[in-house]
Amino acid sequence: MTTPSCPCGRSEAYDKCCGRFHASAAAPTAEALMRSRYSAFVKGDAGYLLRTWHPRTRPARLDLDPGTRWTGLEILDSTGGSAFHTTGTVTFRASHRGGSLHERSRFERVDGAWVYVDGEFLD
Repeated sequence: MTTPSCPCGRSEAYDKCCGRFHASAAAPTAEALMRSRYSAFVKGDAGYLLRTWHPRTRPARLDLDPGTRWTGLEILDSTGGSAFHTTGTVTFRASHRGGSLHERSRFERVDGAWVYVDGEFLD
């Protein structure tokens, strides 16, 4: 039996890729956090999305549309966001049945952990 690859598009199994971040590990880069947040949308994990959202911009609650079927993630560009940075951006296209979302997301470190700040829609 083959283990399916992670929803974020990497070839590793979910448990070894984004699943470990959803369980409790900290994402080491802004791109890894972006990928894990995409996987959380695929899995419907609103709790993880809220936990990894900057306290300054985090909504009080997040209602995910259970009818949205995410079908793929493409990382188009990233700046900063490594272990040596305090900020970073990731530009991506997330596809779903019926369309796609093209965004440049901003990330910052808070108490050493990467968090999502906000995003700018590009299309």
